[in-house]
Amino acid sequence: MGMYERIRTEEEGGAGDRWSAGGDGVGNGHDVEMGTAKAPTPRSPTSGVAGRSSEWSCSTPDQRQRNARRLVSLDVFRGLSVALMILVDDAGGIFPAINHSPWNGVTLADFVMPFFLFIVGVSLGLAYKNLESRAPATRKALFRALKLFLLGLFLQGGYFHSLGNLTFGVDVRRIRIMGILQRIAIAYLVAALCEIWPKRDEMVKSKSSELRKYWFQWAVAAVLSVIYVSLLYGLAVNDWEYQLPLETSSPPQIFSVKCGIRGDTGPACNAVGMIDRKLLGFQHLYRRPIYARMKECSVNSPDYGPLPPNAPTWCQAPFDPEGLLSSVMAVVTCFVGLHFGHVIVHVKDHRDRVSHWGVASSCLVAVGLAMDFFGMPVNKALYTFSYMCVTAGAAGILFTTIYLMVDVIGVRRATTILEWMGKHALTIYVLAASNLLPIILQGFYWDNPRNNVVCFN
Repeated sequence: MGMYERIRTEEEGGAGDRWSAGGDGVGNGHDVEMGTAKAPTPRSPTSGVAGRSSEWSCSTPDQRQRNARRLVSLDVFRGLSVALMILVDDAGGIFPAINHSPWNGVTLADFVMPFFLFIVGVSLGLAYKNLESRAPATRKALFRALKLFLLGLFLQGGYFHSLGNLTFGVDVRRIRIMGILQRIAIAYLVAALCEIWPKRDEMVKSKSSELRKYWFQWAVAAVLSVIYVSLLYGLAVNDWEYQLPLETSSPPQIFSVKCGIRGDTGPACNAVGMIDRKLLGFQHLYRRPIYARMKECSVNSPDYGPLPPNAPTWCQAPFDPEGLLSSVMAVVTCFVGLHFGHVIVHVKDHRDRVSHWGVASSCLVAVGLAMDFFGMPVNKALYTFSYMCVTAGAAGILFTTIYLMVDVIGVRRATTILEWMGKHALTIYVLAASNLLPIILQGFYWDNPRNNVVCFN
């Protein structure tokens, strides 16, 4: 049976199974047609792989409601990403090996951001499969992206900057503009608009018809990749300097960084940092750069620590790991997830889906590793093209594995907690990863703000 089959009318076959995908990536639920059996009685989506029809049918609203199924693998994958985020945030300082890589290479923590972007893409592919009106969907996408961006600006812009002293507030002249939620909001908006408007209204019957239907999205992903690589390796980075404010009673100390180079992917002279410095300004960048954990900058490397003797002048310079140019490739990761969502919508058989995802994911990982071998480093801070390929491919492999376990084989009990976390991912992120819960707990103290249930002196 081919991977793509024509949609069958209600008279030609039975009712289709309908799964809810658990939201469009930012907390909004939706359903998706998953497949049919030829008998009038719908079969369970976990009824097995062999011998199952790959055809679809158009069912009535009542039949669709009765046959609703939630795409549990997406919730589990989202929950696993949240669990990984909490793990690396809380244990990364204790076990630096799982913390973010100081520069080149990847660790466990470096997969978390791409996993979330991949999930957003998959969810969007399911959320916008049947649009009745594009204009309202566009307004909703703009509003959701704006809410997510502003939430990130509030939580990560520096508003809660002194937890130990229970102080809050941020000087808008120094607020951090970019961050994790801001990057997700940008990727979500671009992918959502490309999913809502440019795609052709034609039936997907084969791989070629799928390419014709979604050609604009593939073109946008290719253009973004070309723009990123061209700027990363084509822009010349001149010498630059920055200042560090010390105690208020003394003047700031000025540091000069020598560059005058093009196409460098090191910490000091890369185009990613230069664009952020020019467009955002030093005062709006992340002030604890990841490269400060490199051996050139820390005696405790790969953890933060005092500067070693003769440390380079760039070691303390602000650098935003969720900057402008690096977010371009983050959008491409979202497009990869979008393609996986399209496979769920248009491919009916479990084996065909797994085969499609497995080949695509393996190719991405292979391409990323090959590019790293030939000189483009796998680098999370720069979000290089090779990093995008490796992490998006890894996300695809993990999602395929979870799909097989949960939605095909039916292993549910072992993943109950992750499923719950996936359904409440944004709430958990706000409470746990954005210091909101520690702030609430620290608000109750004994005699001194530092004597609280989080830290008692």
